Amino acid sequence: MAFLGTVARRVMACHQPLSPLSRASTRCYNSQSTHTTEKSVPYEKTLKQEDGISGPTKPLPKSADVVVIGGGSLGCQTLYHLCKMGMTNVVLLERDRLTAGTTWHTAGLLWQLRPSDTEVELLAHTRNVISSELEEETGLETGWIQNGGLFIASNKQRLDEYKRLMSLGKAYGIESYVLSPAETQDLYPLMNVKDLYGTLYVPKDGTMDPAGTCTTLSRAATARGATVIENCPVTGVQVKVDDFGVKRVKAVETAHGTIQTPCVVNCAGVWATKLGKMAGVNVPLVAMHHAYVVTERIEGIQNMPNVRDHDASVYLRLQGDALSVGGYEQNPIFWDDVSDKFAFSLFDLDWDVFMQHIDGAVNRVPALEQTGIKSTVCGPGT
Repeated sequence: MAFLGTVARRVMACHQPLSPLSRASTRCYNSQSTHTTEKSVPYEKTLKQEDGISGPTKPLPKSADVVVIGGGSLGCQTLYHLCKMGMTNVVLLERDRLTAGTTWHTAGLLWQLRPSDTEVELLAHTRNVISSELEEETGLETGWIQNGGLFIASNKQRLDEYKRLMSLGKAYGIESYVLSPAETQDLYPLMNVKDLYGTLYVPKDGTMDPAGTCTTLSRAATARGATVIENCPVTGVQVKVDDFGVKRVKAVETAHGTIQTPCVVNCAGVWATKLGKMAGVNVPLVAMHHAYVVTERIEGIQNMPNVRDHDASVYLRLQGDALSVGGYEQNPIFWDDVSDKFAFSLFDLDWDVFMQHIDGAVNRVPALEQTGIKSTVCGPGT
């Protein structure tokens, strides 16, 4: 078993002192040279394979008022809300299975406070749908866990930023509190607060199960008349020019037939750019590697809030009696040409790139220094 602290020391021992930029391009610590439980799964190898399935799960309709392309969290949310608006002749097309691509391996964190009032309103609405509305409507659970969220401020400027977020949140009825280092320690006893100016605590933040949420959203939508078709990759989007010289969607082409429609919603995730090109639209989006590790059991971590440390670029997600440790890389590995065959797969985790998150996590929760790594996840994000 590898420990987070041990991983950090091994990676550092592999290199001469390097700048952050040059360190990101090297690799020494890997599954062949150590006894970690890292998955060595290239994207060509699929983790979920269902042999014998060669056609769509349902017959394609000849036409639809709206076609949603992509069966991840965004696509399923879009389909659900279209149905809530009263639309019934709507179709969702998924190239593989629901959640394929990115959604199936995401952390499922929901932070309600953001700098944009539009985002705050959308996230507050999403939380309401995920935490109560869907379960009341369908009787199915989304895996929602309300354990709260804690934003870390390591300097006065960051704390001032969080105070502004708190003020914005109040306008939308989002409960939040600025805590002193001592109050933060009382809330999260395992946390190192010696280098903190304070924290912003949002008690009604939490996490969801991405797969469970998509299943519940899709079932709620189909109960209202929508159609969900899996194993049906889109191969083209037909457009026409109207009387005013404006290009309009005419139809969606798939490997199994064509659906006439005046409206397409691009929710294709890592394939969104490729899909946009089919209609002559530039989608400014690129896929990149995103990784996190799941630790072994940590005594005393149960019921702790999720943590986001923007300055250290790390997040700590409660995972029962363990933590998922991840973050957003300063020098991410981009994936420009996403394979059409990619579905439920993972990349090898590059420990050199991931090192910055280990350092930040161990500093914030010192108990992680001697905590084992149960599993690693490195998949595409956008």
